[in-house]
Amino acid sequence: MSLTVAVKVTPKARHAGVLGIAPGKDGTPLLRLAVTEPPDQGRANDAVLRLLADRLGVAPSACTLLRGAGSREKLIRVDGDAGTLSARLAALGR
Repeated sequence: MSLTVAVKVTPKARHAGVLGIAPGKDGTPLLRLAVTEPPDQGRANDAVLRLLADRLGVAPSACTLLRGAGSREKLIRVDGDAGTLSARLAALGR
């Protein structure tokens, strides 16, 4: 089972972490994440996957970037129990 998470990323931030929820370009709610790595050669994307995996309590290999490699708005698949992941994700957005 898996869960798909829409995120909005701030690369080159002073501190990495979850910043809350923000509306996307189409009004869809996105989980806002900040990473300290620059968007060079996929370093920020890798940092996003590691950060999300850490916050959701899964292995980094359970997170896969589905869309948005060159964009701040990304779609990520997280493998695991959807119920557990949904509860952890809801707690992150607070």
